[in-house]
Amino acid sequence: MREGKRFKILVDADACPVISIVERVAEKYSIPVILLCDTSHVLYSDYSEINIIDVGIDAVDFALIKRCNKGDIVVTQDYGVANMILGKGAYGIHQSGRWYTDINIGPMMMERHYAKRSRSRKSRGYVKGHSKRTEADNKRFEESFERLILSVEAGKKQ
Repeated sequence: MREGKRFKILVDADACPVISIVERVAEKYSIPVILLCDTSHVLYSDYSEINIIDVGIDAVDFALIKRCNKGDIVVTQDYGVANMILGKGAYGIHQSGRWYTDINIGPMMMERHYAKRSRSRKSRGYVKGHSKRTEADNKRFEESFERLILSVEAGKKQ
């Protein structure tokens, strides 16, 4: 973690289903939150700073990476973003509650590659979409997110 400065939480907020959980837990620990989204999304928050980024391919992703520093926590479902923030010494968590680590990011990137190939080939084996988010999903994310915060605050590595 950076000397003398507390970390912040950055959220890839375009269509992110866990923003309210992130804000509630962050507020509990008095950690600043920055929500990043493009101009096609409308966000309001009484707690977080909102950064609206011009529409463009990966514009929000690159803005998030630029604002991310060593020791920060990033909430994203994008494996590519996760890979880049890990390279900066930040911590990452998926909306499922799974932490991104130097150990699991390689296989996740390979999974992303194969899924993209499958979609481009319109493979019969490719099933589009995810199941509807449940309260159990939200609880799992919240517990994992809070554990990550406590781990980062304690100075522990993932």
